[in-house]
Amino acid sequence: MGKRRTARDQRQLDMKLSRKKNGVLKKKETVRRNIRMLEIIKTRQLPYIPSVMSWLSQTLSKASTRITQADVDSLTTG
Repeated sequence: MGKRRTARDQRQLDMKLSRKKNGVLKKKETVRRNIRMLEIIKTRQLPYIPSVMSWLSQTLSKASTRITQADVDSLTTG
């Protein structure tokens, strides 16, 4: 058990704690972002700003150039 192993073990422990702490924060931010994006979608029509298009693309699993208003409407109603 040399210095390298001790340092690696400490780094692994630090990363594990960091993932636990940051994971909770990321989940909360994801919920806030989803609410914010849905509000923008409900009040406007295509074309949206790039951040909204990126979120839609990820949510619908479609390229942003292929997203239609019907896709957006089905997301807000369903």
